[in-house]
Amino acid sequence: MIKTELIRKFTDTYGQAPQAVFFCPGRVNLIGEHIDYNGGLVMPCAITLGTLLCLAPNQEKVFRFKSLNFEEEAVIPMQESYTKEGKDWYNYPLGVINELLKDYTIPVGFDFLFSGNIPIGSGLSSSASIEVLTAYALASYLNLDIDKLSLVKLSKYVENNFIGLNSGIMDQFAVAFGEKAKAMLLNCDTLDFKQVDCEIGDHELIIINTNKPRELAESKYNERVAECEAALAALNQEIHLNNLCELNAEKFALHSHLITDETVLKRATHVIRENDRVGLAAKALNAGNLEEFGRLMFASHDSLQNLYEVSGEELDTLVAFCANYAGVTGARMTGAGFGGCAIALVKKESLEDFELKIKADYLQKIGYACEVYKSEIGHGVSAI
Repeated sequence: MIKTELIRKFTDTYGQAPQAVFFCPGRVNLIGEHIDYNGGLVMPCAITLGTLLCLAPNQEKVFRFKSLNFEEEAVIPMQESYTKEGKDWYNYPLGVINELLKDYTIPVGFDFLFSGNIPIGSGLSSSASIEVLTAYALASYLNLDIDKLSLVKLSKYVENNFIGLNSGIMDQFAVAFGEKAKAMLLNCDTLDFKQVDCEIGDHELIIINTNKPRELAESKYNERVAECEAALAALNQEIHLNNLCELNAEKFALHSHLITDETVLKRATHVIRENDRVGLAAKALNAGNLEEFGRLMFASHDSLQNLYEVSGEELDTLVAFCANYAGVTGARMTGAGFGGCAIALVKKESLEDFELKIKADYLQKIGYACEVYKSEIGHGVSAI
């Protein structure tokens, strides 16, 4: 939806024009999956799919939440604090308001209208997009003395403690700090980051949605977090670590005998090797070596499939097709898994044929359709 149309719908809905309009992208993670909560390196980028928000203050001392993507809406009176209300989408902006109120004054109620083109439940961080968008919009409109990094941390806190998902900080960081045509090499322990040129030449970044929705807070995501914590506890019998990713593969091999649970060992092995792959991937991108980058993408998916066990039949079907299609240089699941999306680097000359054939293959093997999106690497949250 374009800005002018959303403004018109806001005016029709609330009887007043919006006072400001903001945009926050979704993200894909090019490589480095299930690393953020283990203190390692990830390589996300913002995408051009995202969420728009129109807002205006009201005099009724209420927060009105409406979205063009969901039927559910809410009118919630202003109060000192809030708790999660069921599973509805508006818990994400409500959680942000609840967290802002701990340190700042929100003097008036607000009317909100959201509209996004990120497929819901696709693993492209629609939740982080809404959280960071709400935080940035309110901070900007109210001139709150809070920097972007603090907004990122606040949004992560909402995801962890208001929504109940034990995720890391990568998603919020990527949608806030993304830059056009850049990937972000982010250390999730120190939050140090640098932008990496992501020139993919005669390729396009393609997103393939399995159309298998995920509800991460109810999935095995939190279980994987617990398994990594168990691995860390076992290793700390002999060495002192704050995070699994403080070890590289060589050092891990010296101490992996401490992890006696086979499943926990598999999880830790993925984390250590995946963290090493991110460093190699950054070097490959800097050198313009897309073939090596693509090889690392496929290796990442294999590890997520067999060691971390978070992919599933749908994602594996997409990546297997890509591995056998000559016009694809690399592919992998992106996001937490359990459904959601895969990404692929596809040669531009093959795009039309690729889309037709992967859709047909997926439909024949899975029984329902996937969706294919072309996306550029875009900028982070902003007023528009």
